[in-house]
Amino acid sequence: MPTYRAPVEQVQFLLNHVVGFQAHAQLPGFADATPDVVEAILSEGGRICEEVLQPLNVSGDREGCKRQADGSVITPKGFREAYKAYAEGGWIGLAAPAEYGGQGLPYTLAAAINEFATSANMAFSLYPGLTRGAQAALLVHANDEQKNLYMPKLVSGEWSGTMNLTEPHCGTDLGLIKTRAKRNADGTFSITGQKIFISAGEHDLTTNIIHLVLARIEGAPAGTKGISMFIVPKFLPDAQGNPGARNAVSCGSIEHKMGIHGNSTCVMNYDGATGFLIGEENRGLNAMFVMMNEARLGVAVQGLSMSEVAYQNAVSYARDRIQGRALSGAKDKDKAADPIIVHPDVRRMLLEMRAFNEAARGLILEAALQADVVARSSDEKAREEAEDMLGLLTPVLKGVLTDVGFDNTVKAQQVFGGHGYVGEWGMEQFVRDARIAMIYEGANGIQALDLVGRKLPKDNGRAVMAYFKKVGETVQRAENDATLAPLAKSLKTGLDHLQKATMWLMQNALAKPDNAGAASTDYMHLFGLVAMGQMWLVMAQAALRCKADDPSTAAEMDAKLIVARFYMERIMPETGARLARLSAGAEALMALPAEAF
Repeated sequence: MPTYRAPVEQVQFLLNHVVGFQAHAQLPGFADATPDVVEAILSEGGRICEEVLQPLNVSGDREGCKRQADGSVITPKGFREAYKAYAEGGWIGLAAPAEYGGQGLPYTLAAAINEFATSANMAFSLYPGLTRGAQAALLVHANDEQKNLYMPKLVSGEWSGTMNLTEPHCGTDLGLIKTRAKRNADGTFSITGQKIFISAGEHDLTTNIIHLVLARIEGAPAGTKGISMFIVPKFLPDAQGNPGARNAVSCGSIEHKMGIHGNSTCVMNYDGATGFLIGEENRGLNAMFVMMNEARLGVAVQGLSMSEVAYQNAVSYARDRIQGRALSGAKDKDKAADPIIVHPDVRRMLLEMRAFNEAARGLILEAALQADVVARSSDEKAREEAEDMLGLLTPVLKGVLTDVGFDNTVKAQQVFGGHGYVGEWGMEQFVRDARIAMIYEGANGIQALDLVGRKLPKDNGRAVMAYFKKVGETVQRAENDATLAPLAKSLKTGLDHLQKATMWLMQNALAKPDNAGAASTDYMHLFGLVAMGQMWLVMAQAALRCKADDPSTAAEMDAKLIVARFYMERIMPETGARLARLSAGAEALMALPAEAF
């Protein structure tokens, strides 16, 4: 059976020495997040994920969710008790405003706990994760009455939330949605239509479920300009704010899917259900994208989380599994064979996973910190710079971390050989669970198009130029250090490739849009390689400082320096291949007639 240990020390290293968490102590909520408090939160969060959530991962996958004849859904055994413990521990409201019962702590800490929870039990983590997304949308777009009614119960976990976008005939193209909203005399709306792929759409974990639904008000403009967002509770709150009459929304079926079986992915039917408008009419996408942006960062975390837990189990197996002799001669002469961790190709897979995990974790925490600046800072310029960086990196993180995270679960499965293919060891579940992250909250091809088509040219390229400057300054700080200079040289080459790719797009995409589409995925991954390389160089600098300040950390920091070197020597060179591919243009890609495929 698989195991999991929350990487608390890794997160602390990043917060304390890499991303500059304590430098933001002036922001609301950060003053309370002292190093001792942060350590306590991470340790306790890690403990509940290890001891309460992880033991339910395999059983939840095998049992799955069950829809009853009345449309209700029963979650796997133990999920209700685990959810109660998670909610009562305050983990759902960790970063929520204190005025609604939250702890008001930095979102950065919530992102770290989200990683732990997702590694421990991805299917379970979706229930509180979607509730946090609903909180985010309501905070920005709901009126005070709606916030006062719904936020406290969402923050406490007494109620849960969902997002309802997709319909049977449309996924990404939300302009095609058919769900309609009819005005009622009392100012409410009657919502009619069907939504599919609704994670946590129906379950038995909370006393009410608050659906945030996209629909078109009768007479609204066609396309995305005519979409509004509505609160549609499962039970309509009564005068005291408690669940009252059953609303006309129901689960028609549970999707039969590849993974995340412990989460109820539902077809939701709205049959004249009472809905309450959030924000302005015909501005629903603006409200929903608050949820989507937070959800995309959450999905990026899922790529990291599944890679981390798969890596941990693969390392443990590679140390124990006896198979063959080391190419350089027997390492354990007292046994019939050596552990497979002596073999270079096994080490390649493990180091590729580890190099990704540590850099991806740094990028997630850095992005979460930028989100905190956007939400909490009173400095307009700081907010603008943080919003630029967050907007630029979100599609990169969602697309690259989930693509590579899935690949890494497959690598971990490969380390196990045949044992990785059978259910006993748990590797095949990690592969199945990780696969969805590449698809939902905007398929990764859409993320790549968003990066190339929207984020790069936004504000005349202000964000990407600032990012190039940031990476260049990281290189300059390291070039004169004997240990870091080879790493800096590799990153400088990757940055040059990224800049050349950006210039190629500027010169070739406007006249021929297919060039942008053909280049987008390679460009996104090229960007991701440089982003992780920049993070590794910063981590290597931090490792040298820590080693000098505290010699007792030498072994740990030396390991980081070795992994940094591995990344720069063995992974960063992929930037050249990505540049060559995208520079080839779209001609060969688009030449084959559709009927010839």
